[in-house]
This record gives sequence, structure tokens and C-alpha cells, in this order.
Amino acid sequence: MARFRLIPREEKFYADFLTLADQIVAAAAALDRMLATEIPDWEVALQIHDIENDCDGITHAVIQRLNRTFVTPIDREDIHQLARSLDDVIDAIDAAATVIRRYRVMPVRYGARELATIIVKSTHKVRMAVDALERKHGVHEHAVEVNRLENEADRMHDEALRRLFEEEHDPITVIKWKEVLDFLEEATDRCEDVADVLEGVVVKHG
Repeated sequence: MARFRLIPREEKFYADFLTLADQIVAAAAALDRMLATEIPDWEVALQIHDIENDCDGITHAVIQRLNRTFVTPIDREDIHQLARSLDDVIDAIDAAATVIRRYRVMPVRYGARELATIIVKSTHKVRMAVDALERKHGVHEHAVEVNRLENEADRMHDEALRRLFEEEHDPITVIKWKEVLDFLEEATDRCEDVADVLEGVVVKHG
């Protein structure tokens, strides 16, 4: 016998999560493109900031709808946490692009491109995990890969900092590049946070 709901369940949250994930993938690709040349393309940072503003708007809309919705597809706190954690990824990518443009760091040092590549891979896996959420099948495999990539980013970050401190003798340059590398690595941490939230949702509702 089919179950009947007097009040329909709001399912648009899944579409919103996918939109946020698509925006994160786009921002990661832009960051990768920004760092592809010896002298970074400073203006790409402005494009990434526009994406970040769009994500802020989507996140705000999700929270507003959550406050008006009686029946949600997953727990309300999970919707809130997932929206916020996805927004945190774009915030970290935007922060990295912003400091690269602000400091006009060049040429691109070891570790920056490598971390940007890991961010691209991580955001694609986040997107695939978000897409799998509604089916509640396949999330775990993508989350495991996000966690593996975060560990890879940790190792790259450590090696990049080691080389920076060994090879660079100007303290101001060291400070600038350390901040850039830290923000790049943080973006992979935030991807891992999303993966953890998604796995928690599946465990709870699977």
C-alpha cells in the first residue's frame, strides 16, 4: 500500500546541493587555470569571487526555505550542516585565489599547482557524492576517495612548506606563500568535511 503524506515533502534541497556542488567544481577549475602559468592570471580571482557570492546566495536561500518547510527529505540539522559545509569549500577556494591576487605572488612555487589539482579532483568527488545522496547509494565510495585525497594534500602541503623554508630566503615571500599554501590545503579539508557530513546522513537515513 502506498504511503500517503498530507503535507508534501520538500525535495528541492537535493537540487540546491547539486547546484552548490557544481559551483564548487567550477571554482576549483578556475583556481587550477589561475595557477597554470608561471605568472598567475590575477583576474580569475574575481571570477571565483563571483562564484563565491552566488554560493552565498544559494546557501542563504536553502536556510530560508528550511525555516519554512514542515517536512524535509533528511533531518533539518543535516540540511543546514551540508549547505554550510559546501559553502565552506568555496570560501576556502576563494580565500586562496584572493591572497594569490592580493600578494601578486610569482612565479608559482612548488606545491601550489599540485594542491590545485588535488582540489579539482576532490571537488569532483564531492559532486559525485552529493549526486549519490538522494539514492543513498554510492556515497561511501566517493567519500573514501575524498578522504584519501585530503591525506595526499596534507603530504603535498608539508613537502611544499619544507621546500619553501629551505629555498626561500626572503621572509616576506615566505609569509605570503605559506598563507597561499595553507588556504589551498584548507580547501581539501573542507571537502573532507562535506564527505563526512554526507556519510553521516547516509548512516542515519540509510
